[in-house]
Amino acid sequence: MDLDLRKLRYFVAVADLLHFGRAAEELHIAQPVLSRQIRALEQDLGVPLFTRDRHGVALTDAGRQLLTDAGPLLASTEAVRRRVSAAAGGKRRLMVGFRAGVAVTPAARAFEERHPDVVVDVQRIEGDDQAAMLLDGRIDVGYVRLPIDETGLRVIPLYTEPRVAVLPAGHRFAGKAEVTEADLVGESLVWHGDASMQPTRHPFPNAGYPVRGVDETLEHVAAGRGISFLARSASVFYSHPDVVYVPIPDLVPEQVCLAVAASHTSPVADDFVAAARSTAEITAECGNYEMWQLGGDAATRHA
Repeated sequence: MDLDLRKLRYFVAVADLLHFGRAAEELHIAQPVLSRQIRALEQDLGVPLFTRDRHGVALTDAGRQLLTDAGPLLASTEAVRRRVSAAAGGKRRLMVGFRAGVAVTPAARAFEERHPDVVVDVQRIEGDDQAAMLLDGRIDVGYVRLPIDETGLRVIPLYTEPRVAVLPAGHRFAGKAEVTEADLVGESLVWHGDASMQPTRHPFPNAGYPVRGVDETLEHVAAGRGISFLARSASVFYSHPDVVYVPIPDLVPEQVCLAVAASHTSPVADDFVAAARSTAEITAECGNYEMWQLGGDAATRHA
């Protein structure tokens, strides 16, 4: 049996909203049509995906499993569409995503020696979308930082980076050569994820300011709302007059990896992976300021 992708998209809409009427509005179809398509999908799979009663709509165990599997499947389909459209345009391009503090230039130069006919584009990505952008084809290869949901991805470790404490300029430890986790225990932490993602032995109290990216982190720390921890490269590529970086050697280093969608089988992407692995040591040590002329999240051609 071939899985109907249209029915699968309809299923995901209902599963996300747990409401057939609102899902139908979102999909711009009539609710009876949506209900028939979901029943047809259940018949195709031979299992009920939802329970429906006076209390509302809920996923069955089978429905929860399908929802887990549907995301990567639909994303890989979208990735195929993007790659086919790019090929039809007559230009060979490779979109490389990178997290803040990672220099793409060493690998791009090594790659272009072998593929002078391929344009390497780069786009900065953030932690909360690094997996999604790989799976749906917005980027072909990504320099990512752990943790990342590895479902549907090939993840190749490249190097580790020591961490630094990010402190307000007037902090009592701002002038120290280094600090320890014990020095900072009890400080409020400006953090991008939940406590389980903190690189510390004991969770720090969350400052309560959700952040996305280094820039927002620095602004909150500068305002005195808490401290933070970043990879050492942040101190090279980002400066702020009201923030200081202090090495904190007892924190677990941050792992930088390369990631590719498992469904993305491309010799060109594989060659970039090889170039990235061969230049990993250079990337870790030198950085490259010209990559940080990019500005924002806009994709820019590597010159």
